[in-house]
Amino acid sequence: MFIYNICCHFQAFRKFLPMFDRVLVERLAAETVTRGGIMLPEKSQGKVLQATVVAVGPGAVNQNGDLQPVNVKVGEKVLLPEYGGTKVSLEEKEYFLFRNGDILGKYED
Repeated sequence: MFIYNICCHFQAFRKFLPMFDRVLVERLAAETVTRGGIMLPEKSQGKVLQATVVAVGPGAVNQNGDLQPVNVKVGEKVLLPEYGGTKVSLEEKEYFLFRNGDILGKYED
């Protein structure tokens, strides 16, 4: 199953690479059950602000003409702003495109 997921992600993103300092992320699924076991309806679930980086662009060029690389790498978990980003649908899955500077932080394991 794990190899299948990697293979499918690789095929989908061979066709799509972000430009400049853009980062393509997949939001984590919202929790549907509380710790106490109570099922939450869709309306009461909060917006998920955590995501996994799926693809990154090469970076942006600064005023001196130097390439500023993106601060995150593929596979890292990041914290997103509540609003913003561009919704992108690839192979019936929803992803979001953010600028490198819009990402609020990244989680370390």
